[in-house]
Amino acid sequence: MSLTNIDEVALLALSPLDGRYRSKAGQLAPIFSECGLIQRRVLVEIEWFIALAAHPDVSELTPLDEAGCAALRQLASQFTVQDAAAIKRIERTTNHDVKAVEYWLKDCMRAQGFSAQATEFVHFALTSEDVNNLAYALMLKDARAQLLLPALDQLIAWLKNAAGLYADVSMLSRTHGQTASPTTLGKEFANVAHRLHRQRAQLAQVELLGKCAGAVGNYNAHVAAYPSVDWPQFAARFVQSLGLQHNPMTTQIEPHDFIAELCDAHARISTISIDLARDMWGYISLGYFSQKLKAGEVGSSTMPHKVNPIDFENAEGNFGLAHALFTHFSAKLPISRWQRDLSDSTVLRSLGSGFGYFYLALDALLRGLNKLQVNPDKLATDLDGAQEVLAEAIQTVMRRFGLPEPYEQLKALSRGARLSAADIQNFVTQLALPDQAKTALLALTPARYVGLAASLARGVDG
Repeated sequence: MSLTNIDEVALLALSPLDGRYRSKAGQLAPIFSECGLIQRRVLVEIEWFIALAAHPDVSELTPLDEAGCAALRQLASQFTVQDAAAIKRIERTTNHDVKAVEYWLKDCMRAQGFSAQATEFVHFALTSEDVNNLAYALMLKDARAQLLLPALDQLIAWLKNAAGLYADVSMLSRTHGQTASPTTLGKEFANVAHRLHRQRAQLAQVELLGKCAGAVGNYNAHVAAYPSVDWPQFAARFVQSLGLQHNPMTTQIEPHDFIAELCDAHARISTISIDLARDMWGYISLGYFSQKLKAGEVGSSTMPHKVNPIDFENAEGNFGLAHALFTHFSAKLPISRWQRDLSDSTVLRSLGSGFGYFYLALDALLRGLNKLQVNPDKLATDLDGAQEVLAEAIQTVMRRFGLPEPYEQLKALSRGARLSAADIQNFVTQLALPDQAKTALLALTPARYVGLAASLARGVDG
């Protein structure tokens, strides 16, 4: 089949991330695609070679001058899809992806004038996992800094802004789905902002680890070739030069505990975001919010009136997919039989899918939030129709002033009942309360019974 344009390619994509949702999730492709992985492998190999050449004990290699380093680094910084394809062609023969990178890099270096002896220091004393673990760590580093944290920050910023904007907009609460003590819209947004703010801090603090210690983590080949070199120190400096933290205790693989930590953080954020998406879905259903209309958009193929909360439903579904993948990554990746088995390799190749669904879900959630329009009339109507929520305030004031069986009296009046404002007024009027307390209760309405919700909303995380 001949494909003539990008739309046709998208129609045949196996994953919707590379098909239907490519325009939204595609920003992650340069990082998590196989091309992105290969490019970072090339980067690691080049930096290792440069570091070896700079070590005084590695006398067989001449230290590179600034121009020599720059020329080598250009191979990584200007890496193209065509370069990745050339490496894949070599892999058809080697049947080993990292070895193919080594051979390609040696060819490139020979073209730059490096001797055969010098190019043998490409991949010197390394196992393929030394290259892979660092490449994946660099992928995660770039994704977190460039896309994931900024997208999460957008969501948190929206919620904080909404917390302040709607701090005084009273809303009927629903615990167990039933009418409950009122809150404000702003306070409800503040609750989520605070939760995500905490998780954002934990996500940002996850240390991204790397190792470069050989076939079983003991520098066996390194020491055999250069016993006088302090290899743990050399490896630590090298890993840190990549912007990663050195893990000094590993087998053949870096044990992926940090990837599990990173995925656990994203899984918690996904759970909190699903909670938000479902609440917004429910509030739209109650009529507390309407949604801005988009010209030409259709809500149903048969019901013309429909304006469905599709962005929140899309967000919920994709956060669910992300969560499922993150929890699998977290449970599977830290496990490796003995010093190494290959079951992590195929799983690591799907990291981009987890983060792709997460990023896609964040985009949908923000899109849905930006469509919301508050319906103050519906909020006020529901509050006015739920006078029974004042029973909590009345019985609590009665307790303060020692009136008999306050809870029981209000239970008899209100449990399972729909009370009118007159019912509340009549009950309060006959109470033997101090005048000031009685006056305050008589002036109370559901819309005013919000405690410190407004100030809490305005004070969320500074």
